[in-house]
Amino acid sequence: GNILDDYLRTDGVWILTRNKQFYKTNNEKECAEKCEAERNLTCRAFLFTRKKLQCLTLAENAKMTVMFASTDAVLYEKRIYLLQCKRGIGKDYRGTEARTQRGIPCQKWAEKIPHKPNYTPERHPNAGLEENYCRNPDGDENGPWCYTTDPAIRYDYCDIPECEEQCMQCNGEDYHGEVSRTESGLECQRWDAQEPHMHGFTLKHYPEKDLKKNYCRNPDGELRPWCFTTSLNKRWEYCNIPRCPTRPPVSGLGSQCLSGKGEDYRGRIAVTESGNACQHWNTQSPHKHGWIPDRYPCKGLEENYCRNPDGEKKPWCYTINSSVRWEYCKIPPCDGTEQGIAGMNNVPIDVPLTDECYRGKGQSYRGTTSITASGKKCQAWNSMFPHRHEKTPDRFPDADLRDNYCRNPDGDHSPWCFTTDPSTTWEYCNLKRCDDHTQE
Repeated sequence: GNILDDYLRTDGVWILTRNKQFYKTNNEKECAEKCEAERNLTCRAFLFTRKKLQCLTLAENAKMTVMFASTDAVLYEKRIYLLQCKRGIGKDYRGTEARTQRGIPCQKWAEKIPHKPNYTPERHPNAGLEENYCRNPDGDENGPWCYTTDPAIRYDYCDIPECEEQCMQCNGEDYHGEVSRTESGLECQRWDAQEPHMHGFTLKHYPEKDLKKNYCRNPDGELRPWCFTTSLNKRWEYCNIPRCPTRPPVSGLGSQCLSGKGEDYRGRIAVTESGNACQHWNTQSPHKHGWIPDRYPCKGLEENYCRNPDGEKKPWCYTINSSVRWEYCKIPPCDGTEQGIAGMNNVPIDVPLTDECYRGKGQSYRGTTSITASGKKCQAWNSMFPHRHEKTPDRFPDADLRDNYCRNPDGDHSPWCFTTDPSTTWEYCNLKRCDDHTQE
């Protein structure tokens, strides 16, 4: 088969990575051959730019680092490194699970404390013994395992689900199977087609959602995978995909503080910002709702704890006050912790391939530059870490304060942003003024 069949292709995106190698190649196939032969790093993906015919082999993929738009680039990711499930005993599992089935963090394979390992990267160079990820270097029948960071427990097995492509975990947001008919038997419309139904679910707008051919997918957090149909009388319909028999990930391992929008928050705060107690998710009184725990098994809808199942600004809950349907919760930020830094780094960075510029004071600038004049990364406008501020999207609805892109909401000299450097509150951005004679 084609060497590219082992890769997942995504057009128009770039990923940020430090560990990479540059090559000059004529096409994507030659670039894939460079990735397969790479010895300077573990090649998980490669980027190919059509204009410059440049090939970059990468040690990271989109699951490990930040992804952002870049019109000329094509990203190819090795499928084996994207799988978060195991086939058989998982000898070829290369996912990033790094906790045991009891929730104990794994010891790094290259370290000798607290346990001196028999299996090391030097002795088993082809076993994928990177970082502290669960692996199965010895072909254990019980599947992937790791040495633990608990001195009293030398090793333990990891809870890796089976790769059952025709079933779904959770609500099927990560379903990559090939079912292409709806539950009533209608054939699915191709995602790249606009007939018979026009829609906005295109690969360009949802590059990470694997909108291939006419396969059932769940790009928008629906109850389960669905598709537009080829019938004029039925715009869309759910697909009949069973849940996998393996249980979903344990929600108790989520974050105990606010990182990003708090979608992985699994703490036990159960009161809103104004002091209202939260309604239990499995009850319909005093407020009827659709966020039923059985329907959304991976959203952590336990007890009456604050959660963010729908991608809101931050965790929230329905309240037991019949006159207040729902409110946001006050969750302590992960300041200074590893998770806080990770959340801070999850805002997108854009490295424009073409020069961007602004006119006048740049109040109309809507580009995607997010680097300051001194090279610092911009803080997201809806974030209060590391700098608290009042320039929020709510207060400046017409200023397009999206993500961490440079903007000029207050009529300053030129576009600017708050920085992710705790010692520098804000800076002007690395942008030039447009030549007035050029066409915008």
